[in-house]
Amino acid sequence: MSRLEQVLILDPPSDLRFRGPFTDVVTANLKLRNPSDRRVCFKVKTTAPRRYCVRPNSGVIDPGATVTVSVMLQPFDYDPNEKSKHKFMVQSILVPAGASDLEALWKDAKPDDLMDSKLRCVFEMPSDLEKVNELEADGRVQETADGGREAAGRKPPAQG
Repeated sequence: MSRLEQVLILDPPSDLRFRGPFTDVVTANLKLRNPSDRRVCFKVKTTAPRRYCVRPNSGVIDPGATVTVSVMLQPFDYDPNEKSKHKFMVQSILVPAGASDLEALWKDAKPDDLMDSKLRCVFEMPSDLEKVNELEADGRVQETADGGREAAGRKPPAQG
């Protein structure tokens, strides 16, 4: 028998995007929606467990309900040339009626009962133009008389 197709609907469906700078914790949210009429147990696993904090990393989703999972990337030195090989997997299993011991449910699960979805991690650094636009929106950049831009509160360079 082939593996079951994932019952949960993931948003985003394939990529977790983390937007730098990566000097602080950067959080990406993953929504798990259960469109079925049965309770679904889930677990979130990663290839880089020391780099991420996942809350909640497991649980039960009632029929029709949605759970938002926060994936927090810990600060690190970003190298734009290094491609992220980090991946996440959302495993799920339908909860049998009357089941209460979820640990036993996972332990006793047959491989054919498990469903999974894989997501890859994408690291994005804002471009210089986006940085300027963000600073302008915050009022930290202003236009100079000659149409140029400078950081607010700084004197223009002396003309000589």
